[in-house]
Amino acid sequence: MTRRLTLVRHAKADTSLPGQQDWDRVLDRRGQQDAPEMARRLRSRKLKPDLILSSPAVRALSTASIMARELKVHADRIAQDERLYLADLKPILQVIRELGGDAQHVMVFAHNPGITDCANKLSAGEQIDTMPTCGVFTACFAVDDWSQLDWASGLEAEFDYPRNRA
Repeated sequence: MTRRLTLVRHAKADTSLPGQQDWDRVLDRRGQQDAPEMARRLRSRKLKPDLILSSPAVRALSTASIMARELKVHADRIAQDERLYLADLKPILQVIRELGGDAQHVMVFAHNPGITDCANKLSAGEQIDTMPTCGVFTACFAVDDWSQLDWASGLEAEFDYPRNRA
């Protein structure tokens, strides 16, 4: 069986204000424009997730919520997991393996550098230098269950980002 995984770096966020925690950073104007645009690009290719896993940090969850709304994914299909906050690649893989369930298409919202590293390690092909804010990596995996997800097994990998005008 083939399943699809889409990894998204959160959209552009304001830098921390004095006294503000990194966790609480909100999307800036560009981030608020990029998130729906990237969701529309996914929708035009019929790439609608069954399940969204997100870092609970404000900027990641806001990006996930905006994209879910554009993709018409119900809010109860968004799961937050603190392990995705500033995670490196191994915890990201672990969250997908544990929480992917029977979803055919899982979308994960997290942070750099972990999300870029995870995309590169999962891809069987092309590598990404660095995933820009609101960058989207998607690939297919020949697994019956998300617990079987493994490195270098992503096929038909695609990468898109807001300033990509291709």
